[in-house]
Amino acid sequence: MIQAEEFVEAGRNLGFEWYAGVPCSFLTPFINYVINDVQLTYISSANEGDALATAAGAAIGGKKAVVMMQNSGLGNAVNPLTSLAYIFRIPLLLICTLRGDRQFQDEPQHELMGQITDKLLETMTVPWEFFPKEAAEIEPVLQRAVAYMQQERRPYALIMRKGTVAPHALIRASIPSRNQGESHNGNVPKSFFIGNKEQRVSRNQALARIVELTDSEKTVIIATTGYTGRELFANCDSSNHLYMVGSMGCASSLGLGLSLARPDLKVVVIDGDGAALMRMGNFATIGTYGGSNLLHILLDNECHDSTGAQATVSSGVRFAKIAEACGYGIALEGDDLLLLDVLFATDSDNRPKFGHLKIRSGTLKNLPRPSISPEAVLQRLMSHIGSNF
Repeated sequence: MIQAEEFVEAGRNLGFEWYAGVPCSFLTPFINYVINDVQLTYISSANEGDALATAAGAAIGGKKAVVMMQNSGLGNAVNPLTSLAYIFRIPLLLICTLRGDRQFQDEPQHELMGQITDKLLETMTVPWEFFPKEAAEIEPVLQRAVAYMQQERRPYALIMRKGTVAPHALIRASIPSRNQGESHNGNVPKSFFIGNKEQRVSRNQALARIVELTDSEKTVIIATTGYTGRELFANCDSSNHLYMVGSMGCASSLGLGLSLARPDLKVVVIDGDGAALMRMGNFATIGTYGGSNLLHILLDNECHDSTGAQATVSSGVRFAKIAEACGYGIALEGDDLLLLDVLFATDSDNRPKFGHLKIRSGTLKNLPRPSISPEAVLQRLMSHIGSNF
């Protein structure tokens, strides 16, 4: 058994100061130690996939990041592991507990995952080894992990067994103190509705206005998967853009991580209704941790446009109300392009800003896919913002 301090401090010496995760009882001492240290960052995510994407955003911003989760939640992280970290080549240290370990009697819901955790990681081409149980093992384990991540720029996993880390008490508040749900709209109008569904703007018009409103030197634009990223690429490819070709729903969590790692940048996340519905828990995480340099814009055409325009349930969802209740500083809604101008111009008292813009469905004729690889897109972006792994 080791002390949490021994591993965390050894990790800090190698540059690991940024953590995101979802708790497990095996991880409690480890998480408590990180939270107790004001020099370390811990983001408590709504699910394991969002934790991984948030850590990926921090890594893009130049922070060496650790993702912590129970193996029962590893399934929630499969998509961002395979279609974000893998294809963009983002190095992350993954600490995954082993519930359902054959060496210990455990609850029945952990049985199968306990048998397949190692195989699941291997199937996703994530190399792994067991989390160190003795202090002398810590440095060699971390050195192997770092060497792999530096060479391959992909995740490396440590599987933690029961009783690996000695208890450690929590003495600090585990999340930032904020008056959740308090609106900061003030005299700013919240609604910008024309009211005629046929007159809604196109995605292309909205994207063009967003680009016009941003300073490319100081702003990163993250476009969600599907037609959003493809249209942004087709009309205005730029080194400050990141096109999320996969990991549906993770654009907002990636943007949160990057905005926290780089408060000197403005991070604009362009989301979609299907994607936002898929990982709506991240609204609460953004509202709790996000700052005013994060703008979350949801372009809502009430359908999964790129897969045949199947309807989503967004027509009955007041996303701005959800964002406001989750702690965003500004939350606007409407179908008028003016919403974007007001969103960019309004101060949000050091809180993230949200805009829900209704648009019409459809896309550009002969819409191309990005001709530059995800890895090249990311490397170009990191060069643009002066960041490296």
